[in-house]
Amino acid sequence: MASIESVSVEDLALTGIPRALSLELHRQLQGILAHTCGSPAHTWQMICKEILLPSHPFPLHQLLYYSTYQNWDGTKMGPPPVWMPSLETARATNIGQCLERHGRELLGPVYKDPITSFSAFQTFSVDNAKVYWSLLLEELAVKFHVEPECVLDTDNLDECPGGRWLPGATLNVAECCLRAHHARKDEDIALVWRDEGKDDTPAETTTFGELREKVSQVAIALEICGFSKGDAIAIDMPMTIWAVIIYLGIVLSGCVVVSIADSFAACEIQTRLKISDAKGIFTQDIIVRGTKSIPLYTRVMEADGPKAIVLPGSGSELAVALREGDVSWNEFLGKALQTDKSGDYKAVPVSVDAFSNILFSSGTTGEPKAIPWTHLTPLKAAADAWAHHDIRAGDVVSWPTNLGWMMGPWLIYAAFFNNASIALYNGSPIGLGFVKFVQDAKVTMLGLVPSLVKGWKRACNGFDYDWSSIRCFSSSGEASNEDDYLWLMGRAQFKPVLEYCGGTEIGGAFATGSMLQPQALSTFSTPTMGCRLFLLDSGGIPLPPDEAGVGEVALDPIFLGGSKILLNADHYDVYFKGMPCFKGLRLRRHGDEFQRTPRGFYRALGRVDDTMNLGGIKVSSVEIERICNIAHPSVLETAAIGVPEAGGGPEQLLIVVVLKESSDAVSNELLKQKFNATIQQKLNPLFKVASVAVANSLPRTASNKVMRRMLRSQFGTLNKL
Repeated sequence: MASIESVSVEDLALTGIPRALSLELHRQLQGILAHTCGSPAHTWQMICKEILLPSHPFPLHQLLYYSTYQNWDGTKMGPPPVWMPSLETARATNIGQCLERHGRELLGPVYKDPITSFSAFQTFSVDNAKVYWSLLLEELAVKFHVEPECVLDTDNLDECPGGRWLPGATLNVAECCLRAHHARKDEDIALVWRDEGKDDTPAETTTFGELREKVSQVAIALEICGFSKGDAIAIDMPMTIWAVIIYLGIVLSGCVVVSIADSFAACEIQTRLKISDAKGIFTQDIIVRGTKSIPLYTRVMEADGPKAIVLPGSGSELAVALREGDVSWNEFLGKALQTDKSGDYKAVPVSVDAFSNILFSSGTTGEPKAIPWTHLTPLKAAADAWAHHDIRAGDVVSWPTNLGWMMGPWLIYAAFFNNASIALYNGSPIGLGFVKFVQDAKVTMLGLVPSLVKGWKRACNGFDYDWSSIRCFSSSGEASNEDDYLWLMGRAQFKPVLEYCGGTEIGGAFATGSMLQPQALSTFSTPTMGCRLFLLDSGGIPLPPDEAGVGEVALDPIFLGGSKILLNADHYDVYFKGMPCFKGLRLRRHGDEFQRTPRGFYRALGRVDDTMNLGGIKVSSVEIERICNIAHPSVLETAAIGVPEAGGGPEQLLIVVVLKESSDAVSNELLKQKFNATIQQKLNPLFKVASVAVANSLPRTASNKVMRRMLRSQFGTLNKL
């Protein structure tokens, strides 16, 4: 591709725009080049501002971006910036306003402005954690019933490697999300939603006052039904307004949410109910997606779970008959409405270390890790949203997700602690209905997983929707594709995509983007506030912090919100055993492999262990292999690995198969069909095998462990098959 100076009128016309427009854009481009004097970053910023529109064909965006950075030396300069903050926008952010008020007090005379001093503030947030988190607790308007003895106690790091945060404090994080205060009024909008199929009707809304009333009714009904403080209660339903209300009601009552994704098969539901010892479960009779009706309550019955409270998935009446002992949503809620209790339910105060939510993350043993969130963990989610996603009062936040995955609870706390609204679309997030909802709800922060962007690109032939209200995107769950995200940014007049990488056991991220730093495609620009990360070389030694290189991610263990216990595994063995020490601290294992580029950007290179991300869901290779090994009588053994497509992007599932010697000939396509049918029936209907490769044997270590990393290296991308 030619450099930007060499782009001609003919080159512009070949992207699919009329010749008259090509002439006009070429004239504008020449003016920009004369003004920017050879600075690629400045040139690109002006092209975004003065030339490119969401309605322009994507090949035009690609031509101008790649031509601008044709001569960019990434080996010395790192990845090229695709978005750069102005000082005006930086000062308007949450961190910018904080630094303008307290910058000199916190950082001393070196403080200059929010952009120049951001990295120094990030370092300060780690080195002076007590000061930083005292500031954040005030910003988030956290209400304690009993004030903490201190912010952080590090007296016994051998017993508690992450330190004791806010010791002695009691609070209720659901109460913090709901209460009125100086920055949130009862009449402010809490929820904006729309049902699929009603895409031309106005979006519906619920105020914070109405939300608090509905959440109180749930908490009262739970109490009347005999649930008590500390009881685990599951939610297995789509991310609707009622799911949000039920979630907050469970937490407000001092009970513990058990998160179960609505896509799980009965056996997976059963496993999670058993591990958590759930005393009850909220679910729907069916899930309606377009013309399809997907049974959900049936799976809960097959899981032989506890007492179920069943909501209608469509209309006001249930579409199924309930088993003995289960109750309908109307009957359940009626228990609260029939009492003489009025006003707000008084939140049950609990210790900051009490469980609020039990979530599940795939391990490498076939059984999901049960990770409890305490009442501290949501503060990490809310703080990340404040500091990095810049969520604030008046914002509308949308993130297509589910309460079964950490981003569901994250969304609730990220929005409500920061006095923003949540936008929920009850339907498929891939189609034009959701795209239009983003426009109509005036979403300001749109979260996603990369596979959604591919769906939107296919659905949007041209782009006739107004996403100008968006201030930023955020991407989590899997590796992203640069071209896809260039397309995405172009839909919202080149607003930044903040990559966000962490885990359920963190309650948020350890690496992310920032509205105060230049952003590059598919990269992270900073460790999160309050977090220090290390890249370990092959010998387990941390690379120098300013040195480019590749290594396994390890974390400084002292950060607020990190897990301290697993319900079904040894927490120390999983996260600390065998890890190196740094300045007397044993580092915390994470398991991702990262690249640090020149100028301090980071790229995620995938897992170093045997798990993968499929559509934003982390899953163990062992879980998939256990199912594929019995999918067809010709299969001797399998290895499941995640590999990207050519050009990068989300991991695709590749099954490497060893066949029995005595087996009849069987095609790869038939095996692929069998694997897909079995995985979707027994594990998760959202998982899909992209390709199958047959091998004579699987590479193994001396201790007979399958070397999946070698297979990933062998196949590299799907186009190598």
